[in-house]
Amino acid sequence: MNDQHHFKFTPSVWIVPVFLVLVIWSVFLAEDRFNVDWTTHGIYPRTLEGLQGVVLSPFLHGDLNHIANNTFPLFILTTALIYFYRDISLKVLVYGVLFSGLITWVIGRESYHIGASGLIYVLVSFIFFKGMMTQYYRLMALSLTVVMLYGGMIWYVFPEVDRQISWEGHLAGFLTGFVFAALFKTPDYKKAIQYEWEQPDFNPEDDMFMKHFDEHGNFVNTPEPEEEAADKAELIPKPIQYVYVFKENKEAKE
Repeated sequence: MNDQHHFKFTPSVWIVPVFLVLVIWSVFLAEDRFNVDWTTHGIYPRTLEGLQGVVLSPFLHGDLNHIANNTFPLFILTTALIYFYRDISLKVLVYGVLFSGLITWVIGRESYHIGASGLIYVLVSFIFFKGMMTQYYRLMALSLTVVMLYGGMIWYVFPEVDRQISWEGHLAGFLTGFVFAALFKTPDYKKAIQYEWEQPDFNPEDDMFMKHFDEHGNFVNTPEPEEEAADKAELIPKPIQYVYVFKENKEAKE
């Protein structure tokens, strides 16, 4: 199937990322405007009250630096997800929030875990591993781009790097994205066929151009087929032959 059917720029490509960014900034500005702190609505591991954070924590941020660091990656990665994986993008976003949050709730330290970084790790992990698994050149290029931009994030899934951040949420998002990449099916992407030699049933031995090359790749002149040579022979005009016949004039003798 032609990949043009899958990779289309639709309004959802930018509407969903903009909506997510607006929501997290609206919550942050509301906290600042009304001088409230909603950190207690984040994930608090292994408590019933802390389960609310599975849904709410991605929209809560501790300070301006925290939300600023999450805004740009969230927008870029969500845009890429919807453009390249439109059919499964909603499942990745919704289930990514839920499962990464639940894993954090299970393995996290006894502290409030907030921020959209868990979802960001879901997106980074999913886009990278899924592109590698498809073996499709466009999606593999996207995977390499994600590695170049956000490859350094891998270090923040380890507790020794910075214990002030929720490395548990990062690890949960990374694992969730990997599992989604293995489970969620994508179409059989194929490059559009433009030339005859790209056809799956193409046989180079039947191609007139390829017959001009030997087994070493050297250009050679192929002999003309016998029928073609015979046809050309028929088209060559035959020489005109003149036959002189001498006849004796008997009237001249008499």
